[in-house]
Amino acid sequence: MSSYPIGNAARQLAMSVDTLRYYEKIGLLKVKRAESGIRHYSEKDISRLKFIKRAQQMNFSLTEIGDLLKMREDPQHARDKVRRLTVQKLTEVEARLSDLHTLRKELQLLLNLCRISAEGCPIIKEMDGGSN
Repeated sequence: MSSYPIGNAARQLAMSVDTLRYYEKIGLLKVKRAESGIRHYSEKDISRLKFIKRAQQMNFSLTEIGDLLKMREDPQHARDKVRRLTVQKLTEVEARLSDLHTLRKELQLLLNLCRISAEGCPIIKEMDGGSN
């Protein structure tokens, strides 16, 4: 079975060494150490770290990822919990998308106003709350 020192694991995962240490510190990962104290990451550890990275990309918090990792150990019994957490995350993402859509429209409007304004660009004025 392969074993990777922390630097190799970090490079393989495109993560920093500090991030790997932090995940261990907060309990997302338990890494075996040599007698000298050097961390050795197994294939299982690498898989777990890939899971963490992907979950972060899906906007799960580290606390939620900790819960997901526990559920990952027994997915059949955790199905309802995973589903609820995922529905909650999807609802949050949809709300953010709605906010981003509104922001996009507002920025487009400001750019259009700036293009047609003869007295300078109203973008800064608008960001100041419409004051002079």
